[in-house]
Amino acid sequence: MFKNFLHTGSDPGENVVVALNNDADETVAQTDQPSLDDRELVKFLDLKSRLHDILLDRLNLNVVEKIVPAELRREVANLVGEVLAEENSPLRAEEFKRIVDELMDEVIGLGPLEPLLADPTINDILVNGYSSVFVERFGVLEPTNARFRDEKHLLRIIDKIVSRIGRRVDESNPWVDARLDDGSRVNAIIRPCAIDGPALSIRKFSKIPLTMERLITAGSLSRQACDLLNGLVQARMNVLISGGTGSGKTTMLNAMSASISNKERIVTIEDAAELQLQQSHVVRLETRPPNPSGGGTVHQRDLVRNALRMRPDRIIVGEVRGAEAFDMLQAMNTGHDGSMTTVHANSARDAIGRIEQMVSMMGLDLPLSAIRSQIASGLNFIVQLSRLSDGKRKVMSISEINGMEGDVVVMQDVFIYRRTGVSETGEIEGEFLPTGIRPRCAEQLEAAGVSFREGTFSSQGD
Repeated sequence: MFKNFLHTGSDPGENVVVALNNDADETVAQTDQPSLDDRELVKFLDLKSRLHDILLDRLNLNVVEKIVPAELRREVANLVGEVLAEENSPLRAEEFKRIVDELMDEVIGLGPLEPLLADPTINDILVNGYSSVFVERFGVLEPTNARFRDEKHLLRIIDKIVSRIGRRVDESNPWVDARLDDGSRVNAIIRPCAIDGPALSIRKFSKIPLTMERLITAGSLSRQACDLLNGLVQARMNVLISGGTGSGKTTMLNAMSASISNKERIVTIEDAAELQLQQSHVVRLETRPPNPSGGGTVHQRDLVRNALRMRPDRIIVGEVRGAEAFDMLQAMNTGHDGSMTTVHANSARDAIGRIEQMVSMMGLDLPLSAIRSQIASGLNFIVQLSRLSDGKRKVMSISEINGMEGDVVVMQDVFIYRRTGVSETGEIEGEFLPTGIRPRCAEQLEAAGVSFREGTFSSQGD
C-alpha cells in the first residue's frame, strides 16, 4: 500500500510529517452528512483520529501533490479498509465514504472547509472559533454543523492557507489578509487579538465570473445603466467604485473591466490578488507584509509608483486605503485615463471625503482646495453600491463629477435606485431609474465610439 509515495527510509529526518503528527485533524459531520448518535459519533471520531495518524505516518507529503487524486483516494480507502478489518469494526457504506472523504480533505485540502468551499450556494464562510462555523447563503447568515477538532487544528488550516502565498500569522503578526487558489479573499486573526480563539473569514469568488449581463439578471442594475458603465470603460473614463463591506465592489470592478480592450496593457495592484481580469495583457502586483525580522514590507503606494514606470495603459487598484490614494490621483491626472479603483464609503459624497482624508493623512500639508481640485480633475464617475437589508447587492447611484464650484466638488446623479417598499417576504422593492440628466461627457463618449439606446438618460414621463 502507498508503494508510490510511502517513506521507505528509516531516518527520522526523512519523515516530513513530524510537524503534523500531533495534529490529528478532526471534523464533525458536514451539512450533508448522515447524522450519528453521541456514542457512534465518539467512536467515529476516535477511528478517524487513529486513521489520520496512520495515514500521516505512511505518507510522503513531498510526493502527495504529484499523485493523481483518484489514485490517492483508492489508497486511502484501502488503508481504511485494512484498519477496519484488523479491528473487526465494519462501517456502513455511507460512513465509510464519509471518513475517506474527510481524510482526503485533510491531506490535500482545507479539512472541514472543503465541503463549504465546494457548495456554490455559499458566498461567505465565517469561522468564529474552532467549534462555530457560519455561512452566508443568498445574503442570509446561517450556522453549519462543520467544526474543527480543536484550536490547534484550526490554526493548522489557517497556516496552510497563508503559507501558500508566502505569508505568515503568529503572535507577533496576529492578523493576515490572504487568498485561496481561486482568488477567494481570506482574513484570519488569532490570539492575542482574537480573545475567544482564531477567527477566519472567507469571501468566496464565483467560479463563473459575474458579468454585467448576470448583474442585470440579478437585478443589481438596469440595462441602461449597464450601457453607461460599459461606455465609461471603453471611453477611458476614470471610475471610483464605492460601497460598504460586502456590497460587491470587487465584483463590479471585475464585471466592468471586461469592457477593456485586449490591446491595452493593464497593471493591477492589490493587497491580496483577487481580481479576475479576462484580458491577455495583465500584470498583477501584490503587496508584501513584513518578514519575521520586520523588514521587506511592500505597500500599495510603492506598487502604484512602480506601476507608473511599467508603461501601463490602465492602472487598477483593488482598493485604496491610505497614502496610495494620492499617487492614484496623480496617475489619473497625468495621462493614465481609464484607471479604476474602489473605496469603502456609504455614499458618493462620502467617497470623496474618504479620498480627501487619505491624501491629508500623508502629512504633505496640502490645502483642502488643492486636494479637491485633484479629485475633481482626476475622477470622472463614482459608482455607489450597497448591500440591502434583504442581503441583495444593488447599484445605488452612478454619479458624474463635474468639476469645482468654489471649494466644493460638484456631482450630479445620472442613475439612482429608488426604494419603494418591502415585500411580504422581506425583500426590498424598488427600481433603478435615470434622473433625466444627460452626462456632460456624453459627447466625449460618442466621440470614442460609444453609442446609447434611445431614451437611455430619459426619466419616466419624458
